[in-house]
Amino acid sequence: MLGFINLNKPAGLTSHDCVAKIRRLLKTSKVGHGGTLDPAATGVLPIAVGKATRLLPLFPENKAYQAKIRLGMRTNTDDREGEVIETKSASHITLEQIQSLLPQFIGKIEQIPPAFSAIRRDGKRLYELARKGEQVEAPVRTVEIYGIHVLGWKVGEYPELEVEIACGAGTYIRAIARDLGSLLNVGGTLASLIRTESCGMKLSQSITLEEIETQVKAGSFSLISPAIALQHLPEIILSAEEAKRWMQGQKLARNQSDDPLAGFNRLNDENGQFLGIGELVPSEANWLLVPKIVFI
Repeated sequence: MLGFINLNKPAGLTSHDCVAKIRRLLKTSKVGHGGTLDPAATGVLPIAVGKATRLLPLFPENKAYQAKIRLGMRTNTDDREGEVIETKSASHITLEQIQSLLPQFIGKIEQIPPAFSAIRRDGKRLYELARKGEQVEAPVRTVEIYGIHVLGWKVGEYPELEVEIACGAGTYIRAIARDLGSLLNVGGTLASLIRTESCGMKLSQSITLEEIETQVKAGSFSLISPAIALQHLPEIILSAEEAKRWMQGQKLARNQSDDPLAGFNRLNDENGQFLGIGELVPSEANWLLVPKIVFI
């Protein structure tokens, strides 16, 4: 089996749980995921099956989320799954106040990940240390937020802000909730999270575990082919002779006029069969197409 699944992850399962379920359903051991989702979060979890796991690093890193942020509450995990450590009435907070602060979160910003996160420090995950009660300061990291748009605002003692966030890899939405609450001096935590886009896959085109199981039993289940999933990469079509040589690991000389885009390319033969990934690199004569990931 070779291909991808645009999985709509349910709440309550870890990303690893989903991988394990896919392994059982498809009766294959080689399954991986692109981009961890917290257990309480739902939405797009890209799954790679078979040799397609080698292609995950080539996917777009941009992500998009719908998040609800609860103000007036702080938790030790920066989301509603954690222990509440402080509450404070935030009924006086207005949407106008919030909108005036949101630009501070746009662009490349420095972010401190939550203490309960999968980041490693001294060989251990931060959440492992946090669960033991150890006070460990998470390393500051630079992330990029492309946009934050307000979708809804619910007033009350602990008002909730619903937002749509487009961001780059490594961004913690929990940290945005926490930091917005700090700026408002009332505290904040993430109430719910849906990932609407990841690795170029969209929530509207996703499939649930239940739907996969039904389709597998009916014999109608199919994976997303690499040729479709990697459409963001330029395509190079090889002749039969070129394809044979490239599949044997040989570098192919190319003219710049034929392949104007340097970098990673998806390769197909003349019949549309996906062959793998090659990299165009400059050479003394012209260009070389170097095999990077070859599917035989």
